[in-house]
Amino acid sequence: MLNFLQISGQKAFLVLEKLFNAIFGERLNPLYYLGAISYFLLWVVIATGLYLYAFFETGVAVAFGSVEALTHGQWYAGGVLRSVHRYASDGVVITMVLHLVRHFMFDHHRGFRWFSWVSGVVLLWLTFASGVNGYMLPWDRLSQFVVTATTEWFDALPVIGGSMTRNFITNANVSDRLFSLLAFLHIGLPLGVLAVLWVHTQRVPGAKTNPPRAVMVSLVAMLVALAIAKPALSQGPVDMATLPALIDFDWFYLPVYPMIERFGGAQTWLLTVGTSLFLVALPWLPPRKGGQQATWTMATHPDERMILGRSGETMLDAGLRAGLPMPFECRNGGCGVCKAKILHGQVRLNPYQASVLTPEERAGGTTLLCCAEPMGDVEVEYEPLPDAERLPIQQHVARVTRLELLSEDVMRMCLTMVDGSPLVFYAGQYINIVLDTGERRSFSFATAPHAADQIELQVRLVPGGQFTTAVFNTMRVGDLLKFEGPLGTFALREDSEKPIIFVAGSTGFAPVKSMVESAFRTGIQRQMILYWGVRRRRDLYLSDLAEQWAREHSNFKFIPVLSDPEPDDTWTGRTGLVHEAILADFPDLSQHQVYACGSVQMVQAARPAFVKHGISTDDCFSDAFHLAPQRPRGSELADMVQLGGKHV
Repeated sequence: MLNFLQISGQKAFLVLEKLFNAIFGERLNPLYYLGAISYFLLWVVIATGLYLYAFFETGVAVAFGSVEALTHGQWYAGGVLRSVHRYASDGVVITMVLHLVRHFMFDHHRGFRWFSWVSGVVLLWLTFASGVNGYMLPWDRLSQFVVTATTEWFDALPVIGGSMTRNFITNANVSDRLFSLLAFLHIGLPLGVLAVLWVHTQRVPGAKTNPPRAVMVSLVAMLVALAIAKPALSQGPVDMATLPALIDFDWFYLPVYPMIERFGGAQTWLLTVGTSLFLVALPWLPPRKGGQQATWTMATHPDERMILGRSGETMLDAGLRAGLPMPFECRNGGCGVCKAKILHGQVRLNPYQASVLTPEERAGGTTLLCCAEPMGDVEVEYEPLPDAERLPIQQHVARVTRLELLSEDVMRMCLTMVDGSPLVFYAGQYINIVLDTGERRSFSFATAPHAADQIELQVRLVPGGQFTTAVFNTMRVGDLLKFEGPLGTFALREDSEKPIIFVAGSTGFAPVKSMVESAFRTGIQRQMILYWGVRRRRDLYLSDLAEQWAREHSNFKFIPVLSDPEPDDTWTGRTGLVHEAILADFPDLSQHQVYACGSVQMVQAARPAFVKHGISTDDCFSDAFHLAPQRPRGSELADMVQLGGKHV
């Protein structure tokens, strides 16, 4: 039943939004800014309320007269603002209810969103309470009805037992102190609304608390026009000796009150409390099966970041939560501002306006970030907001704890964080060592994430290289280094069952080591083959470790390949280019995934050959093409990014 209701509601909203798009345009459609409009109207209510309160007198005998003087004595200001206050308050209810209904219809109330949903229900009832209290203050016939019905309703509660209504039996029973309490509540309740609204908003990444300026101007103009055309007026002074026979009723704030008159207080309590509990329980109705919900990772370009997403979360929400400058406007699939390119992975698109994403675009990998929910790990490229500040890169200080020569030109360098905290990263990512000159040198993690208490880097000596020369000649255990990270999107995808072929060139073995050890740790049972291509036998600086992996894990195989062996290598294994050895063993790569880690030249030669032999571009990953964030695309330094010791 709920599923049918949601599907029907989605269709109705999409039709209505399409109509409003035709009238207002996609960027100014008020249905895309319901939450922000509620926020704005609340500020209008507060601003007008402050003016009205300045002229309002809280005594029982003078309240009605002060409101009348405000309404008619200064109709051009107080009278208009009283009406704007009334209609803006009604607008808050309308937009809040529509906002709540839309989130339910599009199933944006489950999972991690439960808190936003529950706090939204609390907000709605606080708004109702504030508005009902506001109708008590003019002390006219409508106030009399609201006060009397409210006290009768509360008297139905056993803990009160009829003690409230007797305060409003006759005019003499209503004291100035009691009336001041009603005025105080009208200040305290909106403050409660603001407090809960602030908490509610903080849970929404990138939440906009103001609609576009044109929408705000139009709303104010509409409220003023409505205030002039149909001003809000009092309905005669209170007389507790008689009952109001006919009143102008507000169905936005007082829909419960006819039920009090018709069914009585106790039955109305059962209905309202039951409805509230049902709304609060909706995120768990019906219960979802499958236990704990899965997470996914999103590799983003040009940020070169790995973002952890939650089940049911859109790519836009995950990116905004992480601080990425992703473009967006409507957040409802109606404007197309958040279009992006899916480079890897599959997404499920929530309902959207068909005009903003054509079937051809979708078939070509274009998606709407605000509607796309990944079905596994994804890689995406988007256009950041113009002039947006890049997501700050984490800065760290580490101490050198180990320097071990693995070969004549490869040094194992181990670091520990000075503050003692483990670094959180994905296998395959890298860090930037920051030199005293401000220059950066990039090195991949050779450590698996579960062993991050000590960071291992494999540094290859580059003749004339400033940093690598220092590592080999002058660096000592105990030295301090500054670095940035983690960075990069080269990481093991765990959303496939295809066998994995790792291709490592030289110190490209470092990220492979991180990924393989991570795969062993997490229990991945997929078949894994490592082809490690080097020039000479001595360049296989950790071949014993790779051979140990092969002995201890039946799903792992190690194949070293030498491109330029010499006689003293006494080499009887595979020779030639490493990618040619792979193609000789696997002429059809359509059922495999390849992770290539090495120099740009190696990857540029291997990737087209792999694609030619059947591998999908979605299953071929490399790090050589990925730029460090400080290197702009198209720059002369772009091709210098390599694995292991990426920069000299």
